[in-house]
Amino acid sequence: MSNVIALRPRSTIALAIVSVAGLLIFLWPLFATPDARLGQNADAPLVFALLIPLLMAVVLFEISEGGLDVKAVAMLGVLSAVGAALRPLGAGTAGLETVFFLLVLGGRVFGPGFGFVLGSTTLFASALVTGGVGPWLPYQMLGAAWVGLGAGLLPRVPGRWEVPLLAAYGAVAGLLYGWLLNFSFWPFAVGLGGDLSFVAGAPPWENLRRFGTFSVATSLWWDLGRALTNVVLISITGKAVLATLRRASRRAAFDDEVTFDEPVSTRHTLAG
Repeated sequence: MSNVIALRPRSTIALAIVSVAGLLIFLWPLFATPDARLGQNADAPLVFALLIPLLMAVVLFEISEGGLDVKAVAMLGVLSAVGAALRPLGAGTAGLETVFFLLVLGGRVFGPGFGFVLGSTTLFASALVTGGVGPWLPYQMLGAAWVGLGAGLLPRVPGRWEVPLLAAYGAVAGLLYGWLLNFSFWPFAVGLGGDLSFVAGAPPWENLRRFGTFSVATSLWWDLGRALTNVVLISITGKAVLATLRRASRRAAFDDEVTFDEPVSTRHTLAG
């Protein structure tokens, strides 16, 4: 694995803080008190949708300060464009999401920092292409950023086990991504009653049970479809795409330190 975007201590801390804050934004229904305004105000998703980009901007700023050079920007641009072009092929129909396998493979080859940025830029670019810009987009960007980040943090394994590992990760990531996105609108879904509804102030395990019932009833097949799509695409294309990305990484020499030698003509003049 090549760490195309180096994570310095400051950027690592910023990434950890933003990830914890992001999880709280997604999971707040499990800890809301009975009188919590969030549980009564349907504008809360819009507030969070504005807050998430600000949090991610902090991370992107810290990352760009220490490890985002021209070659990394170029690679991000290429892979984000490819991902944006791939997403309409599935467009989420029956869970057929054709973009996440590229985030997994890109994060695996180029490292967790690159994977985090790639996930957010790819979902943003694809939303512009598909007309999917809305209050849900920041949640999707953060979820996809975590998918790429996690792929970059996977342990090293023997070559024959790498594709199966990534396929298994793609399945788990596809399911978790769907469940997290469900949390962003579940408390405010209208026309739901009984075991499907969010109850402010209920014990966390009770709301988690209700959320599980909601997810199974409304989006299980889409989430399974996304997970299966990731497994199939990574299993079929993983070996070839990994080899291509690693060859591009070697040619770009991301890991080589840039040095500036004295011009030859100057050395000859001084020697004379």
